[in-house]
Amino acid sequence: MATMNVLTVARFTIQEAISRKLVLAGVVLSLCFVGLFALGFAFLHGRAVDSIDSGRTRMTLALFSSTMTVLGLYAVNFLSGFLALFVSVGSISSEIDSGTLHAVLARPIHRAELVLGRWLAYCLLMSAYVALMVSLLLLVARLIAGYEAPSPLPAIGLMVLSAVLLLTLSLFGSTLFSTLANGVVVFSLFGLAWLAGIIEFFGAAIDNTAMINLGIFVSLLVPSDTIWRGASYYIQSPSVLAMMAAGRDVLPFASNAPPAAPMLLWALAYPVVLVVASIFTFSRRDL
Repeated sequence: MATMNVLTVARFTIQEAISRKLVLAGVVLSLCFVGLFALGFAFLHGRAVDSIDSGRTRMTLALFSSTMTVLGLYAVNFLSGFLALFVSVGSISSEIDSGTLHAVLARPIHRAELVLGRWLAYCLLMSAYVALMVSLLLLVARLIAGYEAPSPLPAIGLMVLSAVLLLTLSLFGSTLFSTLANGVVVFSLFGLAWLAGIIEFFGAAIDNTAMINLGIFVSLLVPSDTIWRGASYYIQSPSVLAMMAAGRDVLPFASNAPPAAPMLLWALAYPVVLVVASIFTFSRRDL
């Protein structure tokens, strides 16, 4: 396997995304979202500041700022997950369906190099997107409310990992199914992972072991939502974390603890396992 071939495939994949205006569309829509978030944050923050005179405390204002920031980043996590699936859902299958892979693989490029090059390109694109969007939203929170996330770098890293998990899952599906079938499967799993997180949250709230175990089981299959919840821990203010630790959970899509070490290790191994599986299945698939 030649490293240069992998890098060449990655470069052409990024150029293809740019030429199809996928990157431009993503940037424009994302900037619109940031602008809308800033307007909403500024309006609601102004209302919250005015209400302090009516008996509310500064703690309430800090709670509001933290909650709004987490809400915004939760939307970013959802958008990045959607984009990760969208850009990679036909990464291999669409090339097979169109017959273009015959020309590509006729050159001295192995199937493993094609898979790795595609995966590397998508990882670079999604990492840049997540890092930029999180940085912009945290900047908005700081400029409007003076709110600073306690540990932004671990949060960014975990949110990047969540996007990488999903795009790797989609890439693997692309070596097995047609583009349409893969889209149905991976977007369903994306929604299922979100639902499992909600089920686990309410299971913990009512002390229902079956609901908790069901949420954990689905999280092992698709750990993207669990990783987001771990990222949310590093974004929230100490006052919010204290409230959640005291049993007064205020956000059903956030966590008061960092990701557990076993789950984090599994999430790190997950893309590696799926990339290897993608190479294995694609190498044995008839074109």
